[in-house]
This record gives sequence, structure tokens and C-alpha cells, in this order.
Amino acid sequence: MIIDDAYLDLSDITKIYPTPKGEAVIVKDFHMTIKKGEFVCLIGHSGCGKSTILSMVAGLNEPTSGAMILAGKELDGPGPDRGIVFQAPCLLPWLTARENVLLGVDQVFYTASRAERHQIVEYYLTLVGLGDAMDRLPAALSQGMRQRVGIARAFALSPKMLLLDEPFGMLDGLTKFELQQVLIELWRKDKKTALMVTHDVDEALFLADRIVMMTNGPAAEVGEILEVPFPRPRDRKAVMEHPDYYKLRMQLITFLEERAYRGRKPEGH
Repeated sequence: MIIDDAYLDLSDITKIYPTPKGEAVIVKDFHMTIKKGEFVCLIGHSGCGKSTILSMVAGLNEPTSGAMILAGKELDGPGPDRGIVFQAPCLLPWLTARENVLLGVDQVFYTASRAERHQIVEYYLTLVGLGDAMDRLPAALSQGMRQRVGIARAFALSPKMLLLDEPFGMLDGLTKFELQQVLIELWRKDKKTALMVTHDVDEALFLADRIVMMTNGPAAEVGEILEVPFPRPRDRKAVMEHPDYYKLRMQLITFLEERAYRGRKPEGH
């Protein structure tokens, strides 16, 4: 079933892995839609299947059953229509920041002139704050700077959709806040449809239009969906001072601490 205003439609997605003890059902009958230009965060406990959902949308992992439709076309394998930012940016160590981003740009915009392709690369590296570090190798960049390259690389491909798998999970608090701001400012320029996996409640509230809460596995599914009412463009201080901020934060925490387990809460939790 295709929802009229859905840009991404995940319908009855199930992922099962065979194991020596039988089938392991990671997610079951998972359904979610995202509108064009919407920023959605997928939140849940570690191991609940968040990254499995993202990897299936990315085409890196095939669902056992169900349908995935993006912009009216069924997804089948990876493609440049989806820009991906992983927790670790996976840069080629022998290439500079500029060359790492150019690698994908050359493939996607092969009909553009060399000068135009370099202009795209320099534009996005400058936007993420690496205007003076484009020609450094990854070893000469901090973890936060390498992740900026990863963000620039995803946006430079001009994808239909952004997929972000806990992109700030390995960063210190200050760098995380800085890069959340970089991401939201970049996203605001053309409102790419975005799906981001996170386990950080405050990050989800700052970035998302909606937060989809996943139940714990096995057979994880959508538990609750939270609409985030904060106006855009967003300022972190204004968001945290919003009268609904702590009420929404508590709603997310309550779900994660109590309702995500669906009666299977482990002893001692």
C-alpha cells in the first residue's frame, strides 16, 4: 500500500536471520512512512533493530519480506539516491578530504565538467567548516573533522534521501553539539528527506519533525510516534526553553524505560 503523501513508504518489513537454534526475527511487520522534506528520527534501545531498518532502506541489507518504496519506486539494492552517514565516516586513508568527497561526485555527476565537480566538493566542504582543511589526509583530521567530511560527502551527491546511522555517537559532547548544528543548517537549505537512527533523546528532539519509537526485539516494531512541535529554524537554547520540551523528553524516556519492553522487561531493570 502506498500512502498518498509518503515519500518513503516501508510496508510490513520483516527481517529474519537463520541461526543454529532456529529463526531470529529482528523486526516484524514494521511499517513507517516519511513525507518529502521531513526529518524523522528512529529511536530505541541498542539491539532493537534501528540500524537494521536503516541498512535495509540503504540497500545494504535485504528485507525478508515487505516493500520499500522511495519517490514512487521500489528500492532494490544501494544507489546514489540515498546519501548515507555512518557512525564512523569510512574515509579512504590515502585520499585527502577533497578527494574522498570527489570520488562519489565524479560518479554521480559524470556529465558535469571537472571544474563543476570540484566546485560542488569545495562548496559542501566549506559549508561543514572544512574550507581550510580540504587537502588534508584523514590521519591529519580529528574524529569530528572526519565526520564533517562524511556529512559533506552525503550532501554533495544530491540524494533524494539522507540516511544517518548514529553519526555523532562516537564524538564528545561539545563536538556532537557542533555537528548537530552543522547538520541541521545543511538540511535546512534544501530540506532533504532524512531518516536518522539515534538513541539520544535530546538529539532526536533537537533535530526531528517526528520521532518513531521502536519496541525492543525480538520482532521489534513501531511502538509510538511523537510529533515534535518546535518551530524551525531551531536554536538549541530556544528548544530547551520551550514549555513542552521536558514533557516530550519525559514521554520518550518513559517509553524507553517502560513501554519498549512490551511486558518483557528484564529482571533488575
